[in-house]
Amino acid sequence: MSDAATREFADHRELLFSIVYDMLGTVTDTEDVLQDTWLAWSGRRRPGTAPVDNPRAYLVRIAVNTALARQEAIARRRETYIGPWLPEPLLTGVSDARADAADETVRTESVSLAMLVVLESLTPLERAVFVLHNIFGYPHADIGEILGRGTAAVRQLAHRAREHVHARRPRHRTDPRLQRAVTEKFLAVQAGGDLAELLALLAPDVTFWTDTGGAKHAARRPIQGADKVARLLTNPTMRRNTLDLGIAYGTVNGDPAAVVSAYGAPFAVLVLDIDPGTEKIRGIYAVANRAKLGTIGT
Repeated sequence: MSDAATREFADHRELLFSIVYDMLGTVTDTEDVLQDTWLAWSGRRRPGTAPVDNPRAYLVRIAVNTALARQEAIARRRETYIGPWLPEPLLTGVSDARADAADETVRTESVSLAMLVVLESLTPLERAVFVLHNIFGYPHADIGEILGRGTAAVRQLAHRAREHVHARRPRHRTDPRLQRAVTEKFLAVQAGGDLAELLALLAPDVTFWTDTGGAKHAARRPIQGADKVARLLTNPTMRRNTLDLGIAYGTVNGDPAAVVSAYGAPFAVLVLDIDPGTEKIRGIYAVANRAKLGTIGT
């Protein structure tokens, strides 16, 4: 491999990581896809092979299609996953690297955990099209070339994906200062165990996801409804288990978040999804599966 070929891959690596992560939701699978993309790239850049006219287009095409091929194995893994599955959280320091990539199509903000959960309900092709078009700004024709499909088919996939996402997610994000303030208040109220105060913070249809990877004493399915969620969070056992934990604040997937630690190691990441109109909490995402906290530091 020439130094130029290595630099070309490095120049586009953050863009590739961002696209694939948004398609798959896990760092491990994303890194595996990037490794396969690198192998394909290195094979094309050996002496005597035809030159690649557009390295970025070639790399994105290989990465996207490799990620799509990996979806079947991921789906099988999810079938045996115990409890709710949430995407692997990324600190801003990691996800913001996509904003430094030398490409004008890279999005300016990370996809939130709440958005990634919605993207999980799309088909793999719909998700790929949504990520490429709505997040990274690729035209339908270019996406068609990446996926080997006609522009009309891509446009139809994009329409279905967009309608599905917009039906489940508002078009406006919450102000980060408000989200940080509500997060701090939520944790203080939960620690105090005041049921009425906690209910005042929650939207009537709030959903609580706890991804522990099958740990004991954790909900095995999402909990829905303000009363159920509030009573769970103010349960004496739940409160007692959080007394000795440290809490720091950071930015995870573009949203203010609480990073919880135990004995100096990451224990969980908590992200709230807040309705910008009512300022009520409509989603609580708690990732406590240690295998998913590799990128999180305290």
